Amino acid sequence: MKPSDLRVALFSGNYNYVRDGANQALNLLVGHLLRRGVKVRVYSPTVAKPAFPATGDLVDVPAFPMIGGRGEYKLGRGITPTVARDLEAFAPNLIHVSAPEFLGHAALTYGRKHGIATIASLHTRFETYPRYYHIGFIEPLMVKMLTRFYSRADAVLVPGAGMADILHQWGVKTPIAIWSRGVDHGRFSPARRDMAWRRSLGIGDHEIAIGFLGRLVKEKGLDVFADVIKALQARGIPHKVLVVGEGPAAGWFASQVPGAVFAGFQAGDDLGRAVASMDLFFNPSVTETFGNVTLEAMAAGVPVLAARASGAVGLVDDGVTGMLVEPRDIARYADAIARIVAEPGLRDRMGAAGHAKAAGYRWDTINEAVLDAYLDVMGSKHQTRAMPTL
Repeated sequence: MKPSDLRVALFSGNYNYVRDGANQALNLLVGHLLRRGVKVRVYSPTVAKPAFPATGDLVDVPAFPMIGGRGEYKLGRGITPTVARDLEAFAPNLIHVSAPEFLGHAALTYGRKHGIATIASLHTRFETYPRYYHIGFIEPLMVKMLTRFYSRADAVLVPGAGMADILHQWGVKTPIAIWSRGVDHGRFSPARRDMAWRRSLGIGDHEIAIGFLGRLVKEKGLDVFADVIKALQARGIPHKVLVVGEGPAAGWFASQVPGAVFAGFQAGDDLGRAVASMDLFFNPSVTETFGNVTLEAMAAGVPVLAARASGAVGLVDDGVTGMLVEPRDIARYADAIARIVAEPGLRDRMGAAGHAKAAGYRWDTINEAVLDAYLDVMGSKHQTRAMPTL
């Protein structure tokens, strides 16, 4: 089978209406697939004013707002009659689902019912979310639900070996392939560092800017970040906090780090400038499966301090490109920052090492691996069909 023989129906809970790392990766993947001659049709909830233009043909899926104060996100109602008719007309021979919600489950069911090959990609560790909303007791139930979801697909794509190990520990026996992540090396580069921009925000040339980059939601570890900053203040460690991003927890976060500089949402080359202008990137989140923002900081030559979790393990080389700390160890985080602040040579070495490692992460190569996984699944599906039943 050739790439041009593929007809892929991609199901996403959020393809472009709120910007995040997952849908950035999906749009880049679709662009690559289209350039390789693959026919792709995307099914996702939509809004009148999306965060960015969609890559490829996008079909609206009826949805309702997510509860729990997160109404900016939508939950697709599944494969409605209108969506089913569009699917029938498109006639996919492969279904790719990117989120374990109603729409993703419905798409896997549709694939099984119609004998269509299915692939699920894992982008977020949803089972960790309850910890941040004081309902951590439901985490085991969520793991069971996620295990069932990923076990229903013909193959699963994960960002790295660490996530593959986690799925195996859960009991998922579905074949697993790696879909890593890439970075725009023209945008995220040490050359983008801009001291004048820092000064315009009130950050002095001599001040160490500890950066946060991401959507401002509690599951990104904002509570840990704030507690570490308070520990630094208590120790008298000189620093400045630079926050890049926006989100529903922005007000709460600002109250917890009152001396921080909030640069707001940044995009394109402005985002590259913001990241390169940090002196240290601090990412305490445990919800990522890869950590796109961590890779962007490394590409920009910024040393990384991150939680020893799936989003950073395998990406950050502890003691070389940055430091890893157990997820909620406030004192150890503060120790690491104190050392990095005190040793400019260490900052420089880690930044250079991270930049060198990030050079190997390129989108075309990485997305071609997804296409290879598609073709492998199609080949396995055809072989299974051809095998005589006993």
